[in-house]
Amino acid sequence: MTKKDLMYEGKGKKLFKTDDENLLISEFKDDLTAFNAEKKGNESGKGALNCKISTEIFHLLEKNGIKTHLVDRISDTEQLVKKCKIIPIEVIVRNVATGSIVKRLGLEDGKILPFALVEFCLKDDALGDPFINDDHCLILNLVQDETQIQEIKNIAKKINSILTPFFDSKNLRLIDFKIELGLTKDNELVLADEISPDSCRFWDKFSNEKLDKDRFRQDLGNVKVAYEEVLKRILN
Repeated sequence: MTKKDLMYEGKGKKLFKTDDENLLISEFKDDLTAFNAEKKGNESGKGALNCKISTEIFHLLEKNGIKTHLVDRISDTEQLVKKCKIIPIEVIVRNVATGSIVKRLGLEDGKILPFALVEFCLKDDALGDPFINDDHCLILNLVQDETQIQEIKNIAKKINSILTPFFDSKNLRLIDFKIELGLTKDNELVLADEISPDSCRFWDKFSNEKLDKDRFRQDLGNVKVAYEEVLKRILN
C-alpha cells in the first residue's frame, strides 16, 4: 500500500491517503497533549506503544462483534484503516469518578459509579470540547436521528462490557475511556481513532497506580514505562 499525501494531522496521529481511495494510513505520533493542548510534550516511542496497544484492543473488539475501521498494523507506528467520516462527538464511558466529572459534579474521586455512565463532548478545539447532551447532538446535526444516538450509546456500553473484564484479568482497572465513531462509505457505523493509554484511564488493580496519560497530565513521570507496562499485560 503506497503512502501518499498527508490528509489530516491531529494531536496524536497523522492520516495519509493511499492508492486506494477507501483506505488510509494512520501514523501514531510521539506527541503528548493535555488540557485541550495547553500542555504539550513528547515521549520517544509512545507512538509505537499506542499503535501496538490499540491494534491489540481493536482485534479483541472485532472478535467480540464490534466493527472497527482497522484493517491491520503495517509498521511499528502505522495502521491501515478504512476511510470513514468521523462523527464529531467524543464518546466518554466512565466506570469510576475521576478527572473532570469530579470537578463538575462534586463526586468523590475514585467513587465506583453504580452503572457505566456515557457522556458526549463536541469535538471542537476552539470551543474547548464542551459537554453536550442528546438534544445538542440533534440541534447541531451531529447525528442522523435519535436512533443513531442510541446506537452510539449501545456500542460504547458494549465496548465497556468487553474491555472491563478483559483488563481486570490483566490486573488493570478500566476507569474510563474516550472513543470516536465514524461512518464508512457504506454508511456503517464503526469504531475509529484509537483505544490506548492516551484515551483511557488504567489503574493497577491492587495499588491504583496510574498507568495512562494522567502521568503526563499530573507530572508523575515515567509515561513510557507506564505505557510499556500496559502493553506487557495485554500481551500476557
